[in-house]
Amino acid sequence: MNFFDLCIKRPVLATVLSLVVVLLGLIGYQRLSVREYPRIDEPIVSVSTNYKGASPEVIESQITKTLEDSLSGIEGVSLITSNSRSERSDITVTFKITKDPDVGAAEVRDKVARVRARLPASADEPVIAKVDADASPVMWFALTSETHTQLQLSDAVNRLIKPRMLV
Repeated sequence: MNFFDLCIKRPVLATVLSLVVVLLGLIGYQRLSVREYPRIDEPIVSVSTNYKGASPEVIESQITKTLEDSLSGIEGVSLITSNSRSERSDITVTFKITKDPDVGAAEVRDKVARVRARLPASADEPVIAKVDADASPVMWFALTSETHTQLQLSDAVNRLIKPRMLV
């Protein structure tokens, strides 16, 4: 007697087996991950500090280096980049993809708060922000005219161009 003969002679067994297969399929479907558009953005936190009248060398030695040394102790950091220019320090902390962005931002805030007293007193408070890849502009748009004023160009953008871009 083969499997098919058994199912014909015992229809309840065939029904139960069918229900088990359907149930396992539903459970598998619910646990199936969607991979068509996976979110693979690395958590990124930026730290920006302004210091009026300071040269890039002063920014580097008194602000950027101090903050970088503090931030390098955070667990789960994959990359720290910095840019010191006249009157401004920008530091970008990239975390491993498994790191929760909120936890990473909180840890950056804690580390910056601990070394704030070592920064120059006249430097502005460091600004800490989570970087959202979706918030980056897709397109930049600029208008210039020799015959229209800036107000007229702004009005044209708001009335004509902006509504068409939002469609």
